[in-house]
Amino acid sequence: MDTSLFPLLNNLAGQSRALDAVIIFLAEYFPYAVMLAFLALLFYSGYTQREKIRIFWSTLFSVAIARYGVTELIRFFYHRPRPFIAYDTLPLFPEHSWSFPSGHAAFFFALATSLYFYNKKWGVLFFLAAIIISVSRIVAGVHYPSDILGGALVGIAVAYAVYRITKKSR
Repeated sequence: MDTSLFPLLNNLAGQSRALDAVIIFLAEYFPYAVMLAFLALLFYSGYTQREKIRIFWSTLFSVAIARYGVTELIRFFYHRPRPFIAYDTLPLFPEHSWSFPSGHAAFFFALATSLYFYNKKWGVLFFLAAIIISVSRIVAGVHYPSDILGGALVGIAVAYAVYRITKKSR
């Protein structure tokens, strides 16, 4: 998968400055817009204050454990170089940590999964955003497809576990 899909997607980079700018925006800056959208949706939603707090903390725990717990634990034991090192290509922006699993994918798939348990429509929109962010990071040359898949699985699994644990404590 990595040897065939990575070059196919990464070859989109460098075609034009406009496309590169879009890819950089989606990979580096769109994640901030997604986080602001999450906070705005939650703040302006019709949920009660108690429900908003539950959704916020459940989501926060999910993304924090997935991104800064499980992902970093895997990277501590497994050191996979970024694809721009292995393929000797230029990434659209610098990255310095290990490649597997993708921290962005773990974070945004945990966010989407957590939201999906509380609001299916929101969850679907945030899954779409997670996919867009993740694929743009492959195109930018900073992740392999398997890095994204690994990060997505980590994010989904952690959010599911957090939801199940918090559901029992209600």
